[in-house]
Amino acid sequence: MNTQVLPERLAIATAENGFFKGYNHTVTLGSMLLITAFVLWAALQPEQAGAVLANIQGQVLDTFGSYYIYVMALFAVVCFLLTIPPRIGSIRLGGADAKAEFSSFSWFAMMFGAGIGVGMLTYATGEPIYHFADNPEIIKGLVQAKMPETLDSVYRYSFLHWGFSAWTVYSLIGLSLAYFGYNRGLPLTIRSGLFPLFGKTLNGHLGHLVDITAVLATLLGIAVTIGFGITQLASGLYNISGAEWIVNAGKPTGLALAFSLVVVMLLSTVSAISGVGRGVKWLSNINMSLSFVLLVFFLVFGSTLVALQLLGNGVVDYLITFIPLAFNVEEKGTALGDWQAGWTIFYWAWWIAYAPFVGMFFAKISKGRTIREFILGSVLIPSLVCFIWFTFVGGTALDLELSDIANGQILNADISAQIFQVLNVMLSADAAKAMSALVVVLLLTFLVTSADSAILVINSINTGGATERSNNNHTIIWGVFLTAIIAVLLLAGGLGALKAAMIIGTLPFSFIMLLMTIALVKSLIAPQKPILA
Repeated sequence: MNTQVLPERLAIATAENGFFKGYNHTVTLGSMLLITAFVLWAALQPEQAGAVLANIQGQVLDTFGSYYIYVMALFAVVCFLLTIPPRIGSIRLGGADAKAEFSSFSWFAMMFGAGIGVGMLTYATGEPIYHFADNPEIIKGLVQAKMPETLDSVYRYSFLHWGFSAWTVYSLIGLSLAYFGYNRGLPLTIRSGLFPLFGKTLNGHLGHLVDITAVLATLLGIAVTIGFGITQLASGLYNISGAEWIVNAGKPTGLALAFSLVVVMLLSTVSAISGVGRGVKWLSNINMSLSFVLLVFFLVFGSTLVALQLLGNGVVDYLITFIPLAFNVEEKGTALGDWQAGWTIFYWAWWIAYAPFVGMFFAKISKGRTIREFILGSVLIPSLVCFIWFTFVGGTALDLELSDIANGQILNADISAQIFQVLNVMLSADAAKAMSALVVVLLLTFLVTSADSAILVINSINTGGATERSNNNHTIIWGVFLTAIIAVLLLAGGLGALKAAMIIGTLPFSFIMLLMTIALVKSLIAPQKPILA
């Protein structure tokens, strides 16, 4: 075994030769064995697996639902407070002379593509449409469902879920890893974020456990995203081709999902093998460009005036209500409590599960940025882009329904098909197919970017934070593992099983993230002399 002792005296043992050369045996094999056992259980007993996961999910939500609300609010508050002190905000990640590796456009494109680009394509239409019929203001009887006055409450909750809260989670993890990695000389892996609290005890089993937890959370978080993505990909292919094997009773068939999953994971693995500077960067630039084309389309042909009004009103309302909504906890077992568990708490778990890989990916591409630039760039701009997407795409869908042009065609469609139904209502058949093809390509690039970023990050955790390219064999293995997890969970209970597994798997990492936040604040307030000052 080769044990590299770094400046902060944190050592992570890695194999000197053989198949696991450069990898930590405990973290890599521990993660593989746990995933293998889970996949075999879900594959051999899918009904039992689905039932057990659903039961445990219910217990987690009952016991820790309030905790998820408060801890996410804490993350957002801490993240923004770190930008205020001049001494902290001006710290440059990598030292005073560090230069940014990527242009601002590529930097933002990779952050957005690896962040929530996939889910946004599904939910930019799906969530406003759902909240149009059911949201807390409707449940409380303050507004009527499916009426013009419902629109303000629609975007209050859509922006809550896709705004600052999501991106501050990613930003905090990314900042912790980048600061301790580039400025304090620690390895670029999750355990480093806990060094100010636990010191050299992280060299052993505690550190291994932290990294294994991060690997599992990453796999389950990205599994949910890809599960939603391949469902929408199949719906898009059906809208283009009309092939009956793709959709049955309005929902994608198992064969269509299997085909979409294999295509996505093959492309993702190839991209991951090519590395961040090539495959991930190129795909990120492509999907940002296609996103811009799609937004311009809705700007020109969509309900532009309605969308602009919704954007302006929604942003103002969001800023005013953000703090009270962020700390609001509904009573369990009530209609409001059920709604919060199904939407807000699910999202908070999803974003925390996504945080290990997105945060580490942010850290890998952000050397040379100041802390203030990093936080504001990774929170404000992506949030604004999400708001624009939700109002221009979702707002057009809502306007088509309110004006009776859609006549329920969008409202009654499966969530995976709603964006395509918007195009069908707006355009002629041929034009709708052409635009659907653009959405499918955009969705595919988002899926591949997210999956290959996750695979690269998992390899980085398993190698103790190594920054050089990973062993291609291990990249392929983790691509297979990710494919297997998604496949067996879809068999065990569809997207519901994926969501349940993610909510359960997120909980342990949420505790680690809370400790990482405390450690980061402690280190920034009373820092030791930086290694790379």
